[in-house]
Amino acid sequence: MYLLDTNILLEILLQQEKSEECESFMNNNLGALAISDFSLHSIGVILLRNNKYEIFTSFTSEILEKVIVFNLPINLYPLITEYSKKTGLDFDDTYQCLIAKHYILSIVTMDLDFKKAENVQVLFL
Repeated sequence: MYLLDTNILLEILLQQEKSEECESFMNNNLGALAISDFSLHSIGVILLRNNKYEIFTSFTSEILEKVIVFNLPINLYPLITEYSKKTGLDFDDTYQCLIAKHYILSIVTMDLDFKKAENVQVLFL
């Protein structure tokens, strides 16, 4: 199962350069896709800040039907600091890694910072 990083979904929603590749990946892996609650909230912040209300509404009604939304259990929050210090990843990337580790998911991203991830499988698009 795959954990889609925020940048994969924003690439599609904002119709950026790699949107077709990201859409193709999603279509080829339906039934095996997840996102974090952090990604969901980040996408909401970005889209609403940029007055892209219709895109957010469409996202929540269409894309969210195709993915499972995972959150990091509260008892694992103390690991955020430890993992971040160990890898040098920022909060959002650390959060994604810990979700991937906890739920045994592979992260799909375009963010090369994930090369620093430890004990997590990462697929770069």
